[in-house]
Amino acid sequence: MSLEITVGPPRLAINQGHSVLITDPDGQIPWPSDKGLYFFDTRIISSWHIYANGEPWQLLNAGNITHYAARIFLANRAMATEDGVIPAGTLGFGISRSIDSGLHEDLDLVNHGLRSVRFNLEIAARCDFADLFEVKSEKIVRRGRIVTEWSDEASQLSTIYRNRDFYRGVTISAQKSGSRPVYANGRISFEIDLKPGGVWHACLHYDLDNGTTRFEAPDYCIASAKQSGVGQRVEDWEQTVLKVRTSNEEFYRLYRQGVEDMITLRLPIKGTDHMQFVPAAGVPWFVAVFGRDSLIVSLQNALVYPDFARGALEVLGSLQATEEDNYRDAEPGKIMHELRVGELAHFKLVPHTPYYGTADATPLYLIVLHTAWRSTGDTGLLERHLKTAERCLEWIDKYGDRDGDGFQEYATRSPVGYENQSWKDSGDAVVYPDGSLVKGPKALCELQGYVYDAWQRMAQVFDALGNSSRAQELRAKATALFRHFNEAFWDEESGFYAYALDGEKKPVLSVASNPGHCLWSGIVPADRARRVVERLMKPDMWSGWGIRTLSANHPAFNPHSYQNGSVWPHDNGIIATGFRRYGFATEASRIARDSSEAAKYFISHQVPELYAGIHRDPTNFPVQYLGANVPQAWAAGSVFAFLQMILGFQPDAPNKRLFIDPVLPDWLPNLELSDLRVGVEKFDLRFWRDGEGTRWEVLKGDKSAIIPRSCASGSELPK
Repeated sequence: MSLEITVGPPRLAINQGHSVLITDPDGQIPWPSDKGLYFFDTRIISSWHIYANGEPWQLLNAGNITHYAARIFLANRAMATEDGVIPAGTLGFGISRSIDSGLHEDLDLVNHGLRSVRFNLEIAARCDFADLFEVKSEKIVRRGRIVTEWSDEASQLSTIYRNRDFYRGVTISAQKSGSRPVYANGRISFEIDLKPGGVWHACLHYDLDNGTTRFEAPDYCIASAKQSGVGQRVEDWEQTVLKVRTSNEEFYRLYRQGVEDMITLRLPIKGTDHMQFVPAAGVPWFVAVFGRDSLIVSLQNALVYPDFARGALEVLGSLQATEEDNYRDAEPGKIMHELRVGELAHFKLVPHTPYYGTADATPLYLIVLHTAWRSTGDTGLLERHLKTAERCLEWIDKYGDRDGDGFQEYATRSPVGYENQSWKDSGDAVVYPDGSLVKGPKALCELQGYVYDAWQRMAQVFDALGNSSRAQELRAKATALFRHFNEAFWDEESGFYAYALDGEKKPVLSVASNPGHCLWSGIVPADRARRVVERLMKPDMWSGWGIRTLSANHPAFNPHSYQNGSVWPHDNGIIATGFRRYGFATEASRIARDSSEAAKYFISHQVPELYAGIHRDPTNFPVQYLGANVPQAWAAGSVFAFLQMILGFQPDAPNKRLFIDPVLPDWLPNLELSDLRVGVEKFDLRFWRDGEGTRWEVLKGDKSAIIPRSCASGSELPK
């Protein structure tokens, strides 16, 4: 039994670059709420309503036509005028919006009635210029001054906010209008006079200003939006990515939506063309550069768009910490966690300038550098980022290992820093078996795996650069960490790894999803892998929609929490890849299948950041976490990780080779890939199930470059 239900947030969202518009389904922005027009971490417009003679409109339907454009269809309610009552439903009203830095709004009226009508169309827009952090916390403080000015001559309303040297502004101007607007009573008003069958149109431009640059609204109407600059940029990028075809419509739609979400979340890099970018973490709260998120998304995209990592490596390398700064948890060589540019960050009332409170981004940077090299074959990438990588390695030794015991630990030094600095970064995420909070410094199990993997990969990098002594040194360190980790973190009685070591170096034996990342990194001995896999697939961890972050038997378990029992798609993608690394293809494919089935319940197969870890049964469906980002980059990229896992994808572009080990599960009987890029080579491949096995053929590209190879090699990386 499969319920035909779709779930998702009751909202419309469009975005492009650093501009995001979140409204109710009728296109309006209620006050108070967290909706609005956001621009560089500031909510510009906090309330937006439209009326006919003071009466609200009735929503008929609305939806996105692309990630940067939406259309809303409304009709009038019964409305009294001096000429009589206008019957309900006789006026059709369309609002069409497209965003590309600034916002373009088309207003279209048509009179379907039998007589002429006259009324005032009124738009009430208010600005609060609230910092995104304060909107999210519902604790807004006005620190500066707002000034509004109307120009009759230009038909435009300008509103600016200034707090000393911090500035944000918006100018709303009427263009191509069927009647001249006026501004009164806090509203932009148009006098409408329509004969039967008559139409009226106006464009509103919302130009945004951050004090140094004016970001103008698109000058095209919605009918030509797809031929616009942003539409062309999207089309250019779509042409370069991997194309997938399969008879499994559910998996195909999940993949296509993942690609579209990646397009949605691209942040441009100043001074580059539109094919170079860094991914934002998610909409609406994380339209910013994040270290961990950008790096994991780069790993997920190795198969889909191998150049994806270039932007992340460049931007994060340029922001690598160079000095100690306790307020920002910065230390020389550390890769940043989060960069913000709103008012609070501007005046250093928050440490996000950038903030460095992440223990995993630094080793992940090294893993991504190796992956990008293996995927693109660009040795220049290694040479360009080698100094950054060397500083990362120094940070791991000097600061990541705080006490010299050979393990990575974290603890904030900032009065406003994050208590937890792994991917599970909520304050209550790391708990003892009795539910109490773990005391730090904390050495989480997956951090040890990331460093082990980073050292192994960087050894290959140094071999390629002709520095064999450095490579040998890193392999020796990795071998020692492998042994030390398995002595300290393994619990033989439970057949599982400790979640962490606490500040007293005692194992925290709470059962959580984190050891699944240790499989992905290869730090688990082959003879222990089965026990780890089996433990993660037990009913208290396996929800039926994916692996939970925390066991359902744990006292702190809450399926609706952020990280204490919920299901995170990216977490499951990493774990499934770890399962496959050790030869557990059946279990890995089960994660992929059930995650794919969960995705079909969300609108447009758009996977949210996380959803509830409730037990699956025939009468329920996935429940989205309240406040989850949608789209969210590493959630969208989880399907790419599943695809890598299914194909056993192991690129070796420096040597013009591609290793594959495909195992198509029974629910994915066929798969065709087009424009698969490995270095300068491009391939079209077809895979299909044949009995219990998988067969494949090369449709385009150098057949001799593709080499079957088992990816079930435990800690070994292809050489």
